[in-house]
Amino acid sequence: MKRQATLDDAKAGAPPEPRARTAASGWVLRGAATLLLIGGFGQPAFAGVYLSGDFDGLAWHVVGADLVSYISLVQLGAAVAVWVRVRRAWPFWATLALTLGIAVQYFAGVDGALWLHLPLGVALIAGIAITFAALWLRPLPRRSKEARTDA
Repeated sequence: MKRQATLDDAKAGAPPEPRARTAASGWVLRGAATLLLIGGFGQPAFAGVYLSGDFDGLAWHVVGADLVSYISLVQLGAAVAVWVRVRRAWPFWATLALTLGIAVQYFAGVDGALWLHLPLGVALIAGIAITFAALWLRPLPRRSKEARTDA
């Protein structure tokens, strides 16, 4: 069982136990992941508008595809910052996989390869949602370097 701080400890000058807090780079990554989730979930809605007979829905789908592509690049940059500052590599690799999938999805849509575009879109939405949830479930605290004792 973990020892809890008491008033006597505070009076004696004992430092409080550090809490795991998300670093600034982690918040930027979470923000990008949130925007990617919103844009990713908007894409099927725009496609549905087009498929229901409104041709303007295709224009919105194209704009959404551009935005999702740009946001994924922003998220990739934020994931690099988290890898460097927080020393966690998994957000980078997950975001890299999503960014590559989004690029393939984009060009499959441009070429009209719906046999690839539709199932890959479903997989990307699932991947975006899982990455979003994983980033928000736990804090991304900055890891401190171990102090050297051999000097």
